[in-house]
Amino acid sequence: SSVGFRVFLTTLSHPMEYAKFLIQIGHEPMPPYRTRSLLGKPVQALPNVFRYVKYIKEMDGFVGCYRGYFPKITGQICGAAAAAAVTKNFNSMESFNPIEDEMSDEEKISYLKRSLTKDIVGRTVTIIVSHPFVVISARMMAQFVGGEEIYNGFFSSVVEIYKEQGLSGFFSGLFPRWLGELTTLILSSFIIFAINNYVIHDRELKAFTTPTINFVANSLTYPFCVVSSCMAVNNCGLAAGLPPNMPIYKNWAGCWVHLSRQGLLNRGSSLLIRYYHGSPRSSSLIAAN
Repeated sequence: SSVGFRVFLTTLSHPMEYAKFLIQIGHEPMPPYRTRSLLGKPVQALPNVFRYVKYIKEMDGFVGCYRGYFPKITGQICGAAAAAAVTKNFNSMESFNPIEDEMSDEEKISYLKRSLTKDIVGRTVTIIVSHPFVVISARMMAQFVGGEEIYNGFFSSVVEIYKEQGLSGFFSGLFPRWLGELTTLILSSFIIFAINNYVIHDRELKAFTTPTINFVANSLTYPFCVVSSCMAVNNCGLAAGLPPNMPIYKNWAGCWVHLSRQGLLNRGSSLLIRYYHGSPRSSSLIAAN
């Protein structure tokens, strides 16, 4: 039921995630417009994600809004299945709640370590298994930028990636994605554990801890998502991943440094209110170290 619900949410949100991905890799096909900020200051803004989805529909039709959907959903299902198969071999966790039951600090910390280890292994397996599908999906969507038809079918995309980049091509952008997701997991787990066990004692207030801390942690590690998206398409033969749309990066760290210098590590994090800060093409497109 959990997988089914995830599939439903992915299906519903894919057009917006598609637009968000294009924003992450720096594609802005619509010009900025004059408006005012929340404080009344004159600014230039970019169309929000709904206008972006409408633009994609105008160009490619309704079906075009689901470009890259099949490999994405397949990767999610395969990743979840692989993680479940691996983590079921862990010793079963005791049936107690470390928040509600009376335990010593040592028992609480021991529970946290075991549950976090299981989560880290499960998340790592999910990421590794699903990432080749993520790369295929990313390149299918990135074709919108240059209008190519290289990555159309699933199997033809597999052949194309292997022919051009070998096995390593299927794992383009893997490390920043893995690092970002694990940082989020570990950071949020420790903070939630500390707050719920040593700061907040009201059960009703504890219900707000997890979503709040997860939101903050995801916001802090969002730049890893942007870097991973860029590296998934960088120098793959598509216009989206080549100059003048994107420099050719030597590695993900070079991508991070380049985007950081331009203040673009958080592009796509705000999908409704998007202020324009100048074209990323105005800076040098020399390959980053």
